[in-house]
Amino acid sequence: MNDVGSSQAPISSTPVVPSWALEVWRVLKDSNVRHVSYVPDAGHATLIELVNADPDMVCNVLTTEEEGVAIAAGAWLGGMRSVLLMQSSGVGNCINMLSLANISRFPLLMLVTMRGEWAEFNPWQVPMSKACKPALHAIGVTTMRADKAEDLIDVVDCAASLAYEADQQVAVLISQRLIGKKQW
Repeated sequence: MNDVGSSQAPISSTPVVPSWALEVWRVLKDSNVRHVSYVPDAGHATLIELVNADPDMVCNVLTTEEEGVAIAAGAWLGGMRSVLLMQSSGVGNCINMLSLANISRFPLLMLVTMRGEWAEFNPWQVPMSKACKPALHAIGVTTMRADKAEDLIDVVDCAASLAYEADQQVAVLISQRLIGKKQW
């Protein structure tokens, strides 16, 4: 039993829903993002549920992340702001396609959940985690990183402004610690 003022939190078998997902969804809405592309990802699961439930947002489930770059270009040409959700392992799939955004100078906002960092259990995730930021920089994408939930909202808001107002390609790297330890 937890007494009032006790330092112990109650034990629950219900997974914790990241509160940052709701705030990120609000930032995307405030930034007039109306299109979302994603490969299903546990780190983005709550955000994906929110955008799929939003009647003002169009969502595309991708078979591979680089499709999202081309779809973002088409959305922009059609007058819609788009965001691409992926995890760090998907960045490697996009490198060649990112030249489309770079050369065409259309805005591209990517929210990248990091794997291969804090409490990672899968060794296959580690190499791309280390290469993610340098690879994005090499192709001309600006990266911003959020390690704490309280910073993420401002980072996404600033990244959206940079992408959509200055026609830049920006990736927000969301720390693995924010998405939580994977349980298998």
